Amino acid sequence: MANNTSYVVGFQLQDLALPVTICMVLIATFILRQRRMRRVAMEARSNLPVLPNGKITVDPNKDREFGKWTAVPFTYPPIPPFPGELSSIKPIPYRPFQWGPDYHVTMGIRKMPWEDWIELDNQFTSYHRIRTHRIKTRGSNVVRVLPDQPGVVHGAGDAVIELVQELSEYLAVRYPSTFRIERDVESKTNEKRLIERGWGGALPVKSITNIFLGVTYELNENAEDMMRVAALLTQDDLALMIEGEDGRYYFQAGAICVGGSWRLRDKIGMRLDEIHTHGNVPKYREKLEMSLERFFKRLAVDKPVIRNNYFIQIVGPDEDRKNMMPNECADLDPNELAWSSTVNGSEDDFSPGNGGHGAISQKAILVSPSTIRFRTERQTLRRLPKSGAILFTIRTYIFPVTELGKERGIPARMASAIRSWPADVAKYKALALYEDVLLGYLDECARIQVEKGEVGEGEKMKAEYPF
Repeated sequence: MANNTSYVVGFQLQDLALPVTICMVLIATFILRQRRMRRVAMEARSNLPVLPNGKITVDPNKDREFGKWTAVPFTYPPIPPFPGELSSIKPIPYRPFQWGPDYHVTMGIRKMPWEDWIELDNQFTSYHRIRTHRIKTRGSNVVRVLPDQPGVVHGAGDAVIELVQELSEYLAVRYPSTFRIERDVESKTNEKRLIERGWGGALPVKSITNIFLGVTYELNENAEDMMRVAALLTQDDLALMIEGEDGRYYFQAGAICVGGSWRLRDKIGMRLDEIHTHGNVPKYREKLEMSLERFFKRLAVDKPVIRNNYFIQIVGPDEDRKNMMPNECADLDPNELAWSSTVNGSEDDFSPGNGGHGAISQKAILVSPSTIRFRTERQTLRRLPKSGAILFTIRTYIFPVTELGKERGIPARMASAIRSWPADVAKYKALALYEDVLLGYLDECARIQVEKGEVGEGEKMKAEYPF
């Protein structure tokens, strides 16, 4: 009996050995699999868009078809109110040129802090007068919204409605002493309405008031109206690019009130590449086209960028303006911010085709330090979360070059930058019009600064780009 019992016990221990081994293998396999899954998940999470609130969400547009977009949730980071009144804000002295002899053709983009999206300053009133006059007298030549082109690209109507809401929300937060908004009192049940909620889950903006000017704009869903309102809320020109069914981006809506040397009507409806080749942008095909196309396709909602550029512009002498009959140039826009009539002649008779300056006027142009202007653009690019459109904002600053001549270290750096322009860039920027006068003036200003001990002989003063 004892032997039989011990046999049974021995049989049971032997029988359990195999299942225990199998269980241990299964547990080890499970642990390894879990670790591998966590590693894969972490790698995947690093490729998903991180919203400013810190939450990572699955991107519904990662594998979308061209021309289609699913609205994504987006929470802005805290945007601090700008301190002080609008009248106390001076124009930012952008000086986006660098020492030669090297000249690099790149996109030149940088990350944009959200609080810097729209820059306003104490020139707002003069810009607003110019923009208002342009919209009133030029109409669809400066503001336009294109409809759907079936089989090609969607219209920009929804993007415009989103844009004016975004601008209103932002301006009221960033410049509370200048803008005030009122919201809808109840939710509207229109299922087709693009903007159902505003920032922080609040109801959409109903109206926005510019306290500084005493003007209130009622918001609606008429895209043409809202494009005009958006144009008057800022000092920036605005351009909306919509992805087509071919994966290219099309200029489908814009408010180009102060283009200077290019007109909305010449470029509206064009693809991104056509806009640049039509304008003869130097090295576009060789250096920029592929990187720009990739950038547009990949631009995330939470990754806005900024870039700067610059041109030289000639304006008419003061005495000529004084002798002119009252008109747009003489009264509203003596610096020819809206249209460079001195160089390009009549806006109505303009013929695109000579780089950034169209068919340059054949009339005699008086070039002197007092008639030369430094024109610089600050451009931002961001993707709107609901429509998926890419928005350009283009803020143009214009300064008499005689102001730059007084700034420490600037004349020498500017002269060096201009001398570094390759032949195609020099043609694009119409260097032949002003080369001798401008470089002679800058060299003299630089010499005087050295003579006064403001700058060392041969010193290349450095500044953080784009200042």
